[in-house]
Amino acid sequence: LAWASAIELADKLRAFTLFATHYFELTVLPENYPCAANVHLGVKEYQDHVVFLHRLEEGPANRSYGLQVAKLAGIPEPVIHAARKKLNALEKQSIGPVAQTSGPQPDLFASTGPSVVEETLAAIDPDELTPRQALEQLYALKALIKK
Repeated sequence: LAWASAIELADKLRAFTLFATHYFELTVLPENYPCAANVHLGVKEYQDHVVFLHRLEEGPANRSYGLQVAKLAGIPEPVIHAARKKLNALEKQSIGPVAQTSGPQPDLFASTGPSVVEETLAAIDPDELTPRQALEQLYALKALIKK
């Protein structure tokens, strides 16, 4: 929706529009639509706090500040904590931290194939295991989840 809206505004309507988003895929729009431009607000960071400066800078931002902005907007701390936990899990699944990737943001809904736990579980033949071996496999699977 964000992609289609940005193209409609820039290419078809030629509307002067400020489009704020954390979708890094949109930063390539100026390559195909010369009327589009990437700018971002300058930011100063200190630990987990950000201050947005009153200064426009050329190009896309080098990371998303969604959680910090949510905190500034008054989103309750338990929600911020849960979001941070989910973000950390997603970053571990991707090639590297989303904030450090220079390419498009990974598709969070794309199938990446079976997980290590699913592959390990699929390889187990329960009819061939002794009770002790089954218990050991269960502990091994549980250890994989903790990683």
